[in-house]
Amino acid sequence: MRSALSTRGAYIGIIVVIALATIGGMVALWPQGETPTLKFIEGTPLGETYSGEIFSTTTYECQLYATAKCQKVKLELTSGPDEGRTRELQVNTGGGLPEFGVGDEVRLVKNKIPPGATGVSDYSIIDFERKPPLLWLTIAFAALVILFGRLRGALSLVGLAISLAIVLVFVVPAILRDSPPLAVALVGAMAVMLTTIPLAHGLGPKSLAAMAGTAVSLGLIVGLAIVFADLAHLTGVSSEEAATLAANNGGINFQSLLIAGMVIGSLGVLDDVTVSQASTVLALRGANPQQRFRELFRRAIDVGRDHVSATVNTLVLAYVGTSLTTLLVFGSGQVGFVDAVNLEVIASVIIATLVGSIGLICAVPITTALAALLAEGIPAEDLEADPHIGHVH
Repeated sequence: MRSALSTRGAYIGIIVVIALATIGGMVALWPQGETPTLKFIEGTPLGETYSGEIFSTTTYECQLYATAKCQKVKLELTSGPDEGRTRELQVNTGGGLPEFGVGDEVRLVKNKIPPGATGVSDYSIIDFERKPPLLWLTIAFAALVILFGRLRGALSLVGLAISLAIVLVFVVPAILRDSPPLAVALVGAMAVMLTTIPLAHGLGPKSLAAMAGTAVSLGLIVGLAIVFADLAHLTGVSSEEAATLAANNGGINFQSLLIAGMVIGSLGVLDDVTVSQASTVLALRGANPQQRFRELFRRAIDVGRDHVSATVNTLVLAYVGTSLTTLLVFGSGQVGFVDAVNLEVIASVIIATLVGSIGLICAVPITTALAALLAEGIPAEDLEADPHIGHVH
């Protein structure tokens, strides 16, 4: 039998190397200096916003567009330098634009009025106030995770918070300061993996195999994304948001940014697949310690096929859902299916979906093999001593 200590030591060594490389990458790419200030396309700065509450509305026909209506709204400012004061503003509604009602809480921006200008309000409504419902939904989500997951659920929330912190504190600022987007995303993805998997599942054999499988699969996804983004001549500036960013910061490699998004978008589902496969292998080994690599691999792959079918469907529908508005635009026009697929805004989604799906499919045999190699060297008494070593989630 292969030495359990030597096998586990090799896996630990691999993870330590990945961790050291990740730490080194974060140090080298850590954002320095001030964050660049972005502006809207028309040149209006993205400045501080203030809150207000509407207490009166009047709707009337206006001549701006054939389908448009206008509203006069009276509101009280509830924050900012004019807190407690009221304003009467005109807003356009109809044609998909929101209509405001009494009691609505809104966000406003203070306008810079040129000297001598008349008839221009010093405030404009830019959006609804959405923080309260977002807060309550977040609380409900966290409560349910802790209620059903208990300690592991709480640890998974900690991992989620760390993941968001890595994206918001490291990935986004580093890219805005012109660090290579793909390198930043890959380092960030590894940092997320190295924190979330151990937090949720401990540092046992299951996590070691899952982290190794995730790292290999992410490398495969990166390679595929680079090759097919280049073959398809994707520029990464097909969306309105990318065009706005390009107008403000020409130093970003937008094709690399597009690939970076594919990597981060695949990570969440990839973690689930690799942990599930590693857990399945160890559960099979725990149920029958006499099983060796070939038998463990064969049985776990049968489970993996079912898991892949579900997760690939999840990934495809997630991308389709985020692109539904774009699909409706092309579906209601005169653009044929073949021509629509050829457009970058659609082609980039297709490539992201297929690259991510291929990575998920390959993650199953990769992780299964790595977990089976590790599990084969674990003595039966160690499997019995740790009740969570092969827990299937």
